[in-house]
Amino acid sequence: MSTSAALPIGSVAIPEAVHTIPPTSREAMDAAVNAIAAQKDKWVGLSIAERVKLLDVLMDRTLSEAERWAAAGLKAKGISPSSPTAGEEWLAGPAVMARNIRLLKRSLLEIERFGAPQLPAEPYARADGRVVATVFPTDNWDKITFTGFSAEVWMEPEVTLANLPDHMAEFYRTRPTTGKVALVLGAGNVSSIGPMDALYKLFVEGQVVILKMNPVNENLGPVFADIFQPLSDRGFFRLVYGGAAEGDYLCNHEGVEEIHITGSDKTYDAIVWGLGAEGERRKREGQPRNTRRVSSELGNVSPIIVVPGPWSQKDIAYQGVNLASSLTNNAGFNCNATRVIIQHASWSQRDALNRAVGDALSRAEPRVPYYPGAEERHDRFLAAHPEARQFGPDGTGKVPWTFIPGVASADAGDICFNTEAWCGVTSETALEAGSVVEYIERAVDFANDRLWGTLSCSIIVHPKSLEDPAVANAVEKAIADLRFGSVAVNHWAALSYAFVSTTWGAYPGHPPEDIRSGSGVVHNSYLFDKPQKSVVRGPFIVKPRPAWFNDHKTCNKLGPLLTRFNGKPSVRTLLPMLGQALRG
Repeated sequence: MSTSAALPIGSVAIPEAVHTIPPTSREAMDAAVNAIAAQKDKWVGLSIAERVKLLDVLMDRTLSEAERWAAAGLKAKGISPSSPTAGEEWLAGPAVMARNIRLLKRSLLEIERFGAPQLPAEPYARADGRVVATVFPTDNWDKITFTGFSAEVWMEPEVTLANLPDHMAEFYRTRPTTGKVALVLGAGNVSSIGPMDALYKLFVEGQVVILKMNPVNENLGPVFADIFQPLSDRGFFRLVYGGAAEGDYLCNHEGVEEIHITGSDKTYDAIVWGLGAEGERRKREGQPRNTRRVSSELGNVSPIIVVPGPWSQKDIAYQGVNLASSLTNNAGFNCNATRVIIQHASWSQRDALNRAVGDALSRAEPRVPYYPGAEERHDRFLAAHPEARQFGPDGTGKVPWTFIPGVASADAGDICFNTEAWCGVTSETALEAGSVVEYIERAVDFANDRLWGTLSCSIIVHPKSLEDPAVANAVEKAIADLRFGSVAVNHWAALSYAFVSTTWGAYPGHPPEDIRSGSGVVHNSYLFDKPQKSVVRGPFIVKPRPAWFNDHKTCNKLGPLLTRFNGKPSVRTLLPMLGQALRG
């Protein structure tokens, strides 16, 4: 049974978290905006050599503060430091931040020397005309640590091979003399989002930044303040605290010129159009309350398309963990968490894969539902699907892992298809088709047209299936046709977030009146101006066990080693990291 809704509703309104740090006063926010506004022209005029020096200091501070950073996240999320799950706070925090800083530095040095970042391979044009740039592996270290993985950034149609250089590093090509003040509204779930969004505004778009911490993870604010202190000292960065009221004040501050938000489409609408009936009227009539440029990453009902094939029992068990891990990571509070597994209704191993997902969820460590409103959101999905399978402790203050197999694909209004759960809930649906090729085509249409959002998706396909030219062609066509900002093959699309050389953001084209997963990108260390989407490819089975799998045995020990390696790769930092990876 399911409950239908009249229209897609996207993400749900999330209650504001209880503050652990007092909100910044209006007077202090005014002072922060004025301080960076006074230095915005100096920032745009800063030489690349000076920017590189600042990145070096940011790297040193990130590595020195990494343990404090991870510890603060673990405490807030109720994770024991001795649990392998503790590795999540390293991988999604200082480890990816360190990689971001390193790749930005390399790009800036290449801009200084060659005029543009240097791609690891020659770009090419597809038959449909879209230009594709290989962006991973970026170097030999990536080849060693992610053997068999690759990633590309596909460009918007107006980009050609001839003009691609004109669509890289726009800020550094044009070098404006007048700067801008950017407000970054930090996300509350993944700790690296806020500081990495700030890095993008600062070093890619050339804007000084005021970062407002989200109340959910504002305990990390002092860590980030210490990391960014060299930029704060020179008036290029400020950090403030507060909730919706403080965010609204800053969004409408006369000194703020651009806004970037990672969060909910509801928050975006409140910023651009306003609240309540007045906001709805403004949206209908195309009269925005806020006319500033607002770039945004706003979530997704993320699908994974499973291509049927000759899977062994070992394959099924492995992919069950792969699928479950894409939900359980960060307690299900990820914008790219898998929400809908799409299968071929006639595949003989469909039920076996569903059982494997359930088995993996039953073994997953229970998590504290640290994000406000998680229990209520979970209850909404249970009310619509009382047949849902639940795994782990239930009751007040708990949200068990929840799997809803067999959701009717014909029910366009099902909550599983049009609402981002934002807790530990995932689902499965099946499509009828006369052949594997027809199924793939239908699955792409279903993901594009039925599911809310365009942030990220994945396709899982057995290598033996690709030996059939018709299936291989159908998979390649699916990758091309999927309207998502990141498409991953055989793996969770969060890798597109973590690689950093890839872009992270929605598929382009959403108007402000229907923003869905947002507009614009971040990360994008090769500084493309008109990216359409990133495509990540990896092996069907990865050995050793991927660190992001929820049954990895040594992820808590691997995390600190990966952070050091990402910051300063060398044989000395590589070997101990590989040792822990092999024990996972």
